[in-house]
Amino acid sequence: MFGAFGKPRTLALLVSIAFLVAAAALGAIYIFQPKATIRITTGPEGGQARRFIEAFIKVAEKQHPRVHFEQVTVPDLASSAKALEDHKVDLALIRSDAPLPINGETLVILRHDAVAIVVPNKSAISSPADLSGKIIAIPVGPAQNDNSHALDLILNYYGMQPQAVKREFLAIDDIGPAIERKRVAAAVAVGPVGPGDVVDTVASIARATRNTPKILAFDDADAIVKRFPMFESYDVPQGGFKAKPKVPDDTMTTLAVNYRFVVPITMLDIVANAIGRSILATKAQLTNIAPTAAAQIEAPDVSDTNPLLPIHPGFAAFLNNGDQSFFDQAQSFLYIFGIPLSVGASLVTLLFSTLAARRAKKDRAATQRLLSIAQEAATAEGERLEALEKEFHKAVADCLGGADDEKADQWKTSMAIQHALRRFERHGEAAKSGSA
Repeated sequence: MFGAFGKPRTLALLVSIAFLVAAAALGAIYIFQPKATIRITTGPEGGQARRFIEAFIKVAEKQHPRVHFEQVTVPDLASSAKALEDHKVDLALIRSDAPLPINGETLVILRHDAVAIVVPNKSAISSPADLSGKIIAIPVGPAQNDNSHALDLILNYYGMQPQAVKREFLAIDDIGPAIERKRVAAAVAVGPVGPGDVVDTVASIARATRNTPKILAFDDADAIVKRFPMFESYDVPQGGFKAKPKVPDDTMTTLAVNYRFVVPITMLDIVANAIGRSILATKAQLTNIAPTAAAQIEAPDVSDTNPLLPIHPGFAAFLNNGDQSFFDQAQSFLYIFGIPLSVGASLVTLLFSTLAARRAKKDRAATQRLLSIAQEAATAEGERLEALEKEFHKAVADCLGGADDEKADQWKTSMAIQHALRRFERHGEAAKSGSA
């Protein structure tokens, strides 16, 4: 019990060292970890999205040999979002008009795909509102159900139920002949400006009808976007879908959806920052491998006050503040773990110091009590002397409980015990002499 300064201080020192070792180990694991695995959704089989993912993994693993991407196959874009929600992946490819993950935040925008309603040159259909009662062709492919859903939203804006417009899913080469035979009245295709479903659909109709088809403009695109923010207003340049003759024949406004990489809210800022920067930095290489899929890669707009999915704060910090050195990023990482560990070590040291001080105070009180027992025993008689002797034995037992503490404290305790014992012996001898 006595001399308790040594043990708590030693224990506190050991605990503090343990905290520092843990902090150093975390830092070492972060810096020297041989390989990190990032799980990523693949996109639908056969789609441009999957081709982009494959190109991205190839470039990213070459740039960062310690990073390994584990592909998680999903049948469609809705499943991609669900995989992120269920914590099965760390990086998911989504489309803005498909169901969005509730725990997702945007990293980069990969591509904008125009929603094009293509009609033959002499069609009576001049506006999306004229589609009621018509049969519409949609190109067969991995995104056909997503494209059909996009059409449902457009019809809803114009006050039409989805069932008011029938759909036929056709191979692109069959869409032109179907329109020429009036089997279908128009086609809805979703794709980029450049090679893709819209360009191919326009070409199919032009071949079959021997005339240049038209693209319907969305004059009320801004109003549609306000109601359905999964769309965006998109300006297609003259000749964006056919060079000669030009389709469209002038710059026109349509709707578009976008593809984006989304990460979970819980992803560390330093990780999201690194992935986002890597994608932007390798855009040129990705474009060489998959030009159609990668040419439009861009950072999200940090000034957007009402984004469809917020930008991950780790990547937003990079976009706002520019490049950060490794030490700036490592400092953020160490703040997460180092500060709590340091505070924990300080609290443990304070706790043991407080306990040591309390115990030392108790030891001093016990020592003082031994001395006071000795003084009182010198004059006590009878029952009081017996009571003091009992208290003395208990105090001695308490003192001996700390016999493995520091030698200096043991010496002081031993001196107090010997002093009290001599007092009892003297008083006992005096009592015997008096009785004789």
